[in-house]
Amino acid sequence: MLPRKLKNVVWLSVLTLVISAAVALASGTQAGMSADEALKSLLDGNQRYVSNQMSGQKLCDLTTRESLAKHQKPYAIILSCSDSRVPPEIIFDKGLGEIFVIRVAGNIADPAILGSIEYGAEHLGSPLIMVLGHERCGAVTAAVEAKGKPEGNLGSIIRSIAPAVKQAKKESTGKAKPEVVEMAIDDNVKLVSAALTKQSKVIRHLVAEGKVKIVAAKYDLDDGKVTLLK
Repeated sequence: MLPRKLKNVVWLSVLTLVISAAVALASGTQAGMSADEALKSLLDGNQRYVSNQMSGQKLCDLTTRESLAKHQKPYAIILSCSDSRVPPEIIFDKGLGEIFVIRVAGNIADPAILGSIEYGAEHLGSPLIMVLGHERCGAVTAAVEAKGKPEGNLGSIIRSIAPAVKQAKKESTGKAKPEVVEMAIDDNVKLVSAALTKQSKVIRHLVAEGKVKIVAAKYDLDDGKVTLLK
């Protein structure tokens, strides 16, 4: 029989391995996670957030941080608006190492954004890309209200959203501005999602090979729910 001290050392080693494996599993570092599994994980996390039963903070502890210090393998890339009320890590109830987040006003996709998405998909191996808009988006509202030719850095954001605004105004003739804004928000998310494969050879190749899936979604500021857009 093993001496008691040796038994304790063995059990401690086993426990450490189990904890490390659990952390790796929970943080999405396991190999082979599919896009559908990644999407389910996001939506399940959002449901916990909506019902005030969040647990993601458990994956922000010292053990998790140390396990991710030298590598990362997030299972989802999220392109979202910079709005302070829509932090993906919180609304999807995620911890360290789970999601690769890119935030910019109006969730647009310029070359720098596309490069970041390419990095997450090609080099980090994330199988899911989500373009996430949100209700009453300020950037889209500004684009709807814009008059004349937008200038400067903010103008570049408005110009990127302009195609969605143009489409929404055609689809919502005679409707009030708030309705036009919400239509433009939805159209912007869909157009950005569709543009990813048009503007990036890397993303287009990964999607064509079935290695990456792109989804469009919208966050409700009032109830906290994320809904997929078709």
